[in-house]
Formats: sequence, structure tokens, C-alpha cells
Amino acid sequence: MTEEALYYYRKIIKQMIVCFGTILILASILFLFCFDLVPKDLFKSKNKLSSLYDMNYDVSTLPNSKEYELLKYGFELFENTPKYIGPNNGDTSMIFTGNGLACKNCHLDSGTRPYSGPLIGIIQRFPQFRGRENKIGTIEERINGCMERSMNGHVLPASGKEMEAIVSYLKWLSRYAPEDGEIKGKGFLKIKIPERAVNLDHGKKVFIKHCIICHGKDGQGVKNTDGYTYEYPPLWGKNSFNNGAGMNRVITAARFIKGNMPFELTTYDAPVLTDEEAYDVAGYINQKPRPQKTHPERDFPDLKKKPVSTPYPPYADNFSIEQHQLGPFQPIMAFYKQKYNIIKTK
Repeated sequence: MTEEALYYYRKIIKQMIVCFGTILILASILFLFCFDLVPKDLFKSKNKLSSLYDMNYDVSTLPNSKEYELLKYGFELFENTPKYIGPNNGDTSMIFTGNGLACKNCHLDSGTRPYSGPLIGIIQRFPQFRGRENKIGTIEERINGCMERSMNGHVLPASGKEMEAIVSYLKWLSRYAPEDGEIKGKGFLKIKIPERAVNLDHGKKVFIKHCIICHGKDGQGVKNTDGYTYEYPPLWGKNSFNNGAGMNRVITAARFIKGNMPFELTTYDAPVLTDEEAYDVAGYINQKPRPQKTHPERDFPDLKKKPVSTPYPPYADNFSIEQHQLGPFQPIMAFYKQKYNIIKTK
């Protein structure tokens, strides 16, 4: 074999090795992604919504084994909360919530929808400082905050099976999140707060046009056939959240509504309602009667950390309760910035 022929022979062999190696690497990556063995956001920015929200969070695909038993119970608690720990579950020793809401009614798509308080990465974000308690709190304490407010009930035992199951589910949801748990789409969609008080008449019109189709004229929602949970939850009354819940703050509720309602028509990137419509209908809903949390005055030991639309006193200012409930909120925000150098946005 001539030297020239040997040169080309070796060159062809090297090209074949490189080509085969490339195919092998690509096939391996495809295999790992197909079988969900690595996070699909591995080569993407953590701020890309598609990188984490499109993963497989379907609990039903997990084996029915001892390994996943607690996780699956946590999912059941999340989806069907009142069935297991609600006031009408038939077991007086297992009553922890005081209304008909389930966790999924606020954290949509089983806690995986962007801008509806998604719980992907929540585990990595705790322990976390909370102004409502003015201290660093655990994930268990945060869950119990929901139990006392959104669920209008009382705390779950921190070391009990139900708490462990819910935390297990949250850990599973957070398994691919970055170390700090910070992902785009957490919390609720931001809005431009109108520089005026809530217009309750306009809010009622928005409610009639967009909300009664699911929640009914009386705002009491539609119950599922299981007799425990709601397909569309009540927005006020005894089976809704109490006045201590974050959703009873106009700004918070408006942000949730803007990014998620009307249900099945709205997405965070294609809202149906304007900022002003979301603002007014949030005020209209939150002026309706609902359960009252005991000892709300104990919230926010440092009153300067109290959100401006918190609907109950005391406050670190002299603005009226009505203005804290319905706005305009800009004068209150300006007060905190001028006196305390605190910029409030909610």
C-alpha cells in the first residue's frame, strides 16, 4: 500500500470514528430525555418557562409501590383536600380544614401552572423569611399558613403523615428545579395597579360577564360529584378562604386573576382581562362576606412589612381600613417610601 493510500485510509477511519461517536452521543442523550432520566432544561436557561413547566408531573405514571406511596397520598391530599381532612370527611380526628377548598384550587394544574403560585422549586426556597410571621420559616410552617387561612382551618401536626405526604409531593415537583428554586413564572403575574380606588360597579359587571359561567351568580362555585371537592371553587361564603388569606388582598387577587381567569381561556402570555378589569373584579369579590380569621392582629409583628392591600388592621400608617381594602394604593405606597424608605408593590 502506497504512503498516499495509507494516508487517505487513516483519514477515512478517523472520520468514521468521529461520525460513529457523534451518533452514539446523540442517541444516548435522546434515550435519557425520552425516559425522563435527566431534566429537559439541562441545556436551557432556568428562566425559560418551557424548560421546567413542560416536564412530566403526572403522578399516575409512577409505579404503585411502597417507594411512592407517601408521594401519591400527598398528591391526593393536594387534589382532594376536603375529602381527607375537610369538615365533612366523616372522621372527626381528621378535620383540619374548615371549608371546601383544595390546594389545587389556587395552585392550578396540580401546582405546575406558571403564574398561579406554582410549587416547582418551592422546596429549594425554604427555609424562607416571611413578613407575616417576621421570621425565617420552614416549608411545614408555610403549608400550615395555608391551612389556617386559605383553608380556614387549623395546623397539621408537623411530623404527622399528612404533612409528610404533602412535603413529599412538593419535593417531587421540585426535583428538577435549580438549587435556589428561583424560576420564571413563580408567584403571580404583575399588573399595573390603577391609580384609583376599586370601582365595585365595574367589578360586578366584569364578574357577571366573565365569572358567573364557572362560579355562579352567587359565587358559590360548582361541586364535583364526589360531594367533597369543587370543580370551580366558591369565591366567598363559608366554603371559601377567610379574610386572613393572601387572596383576600386586592392586589394579590388581581394578579392571580389577570394571569389565570377566566379559567381555560386565559394564559399568562395571553390574558383575557385588562389590569383594570382584574383589579375591579378582585375588589368586588373581596368585599363579599367570608369567614373571619381569629386574631388577625397578630399578623405582621413588624407592621411596616404588611402589604398595603391587607384588609384588616392594625397598620403602620393612618390610612383608613377602606382605603387598604379598595385603594387607591399609591398614596399608601408613597407614605411608606417617604417615611420608612420602603418600596411596596403589593
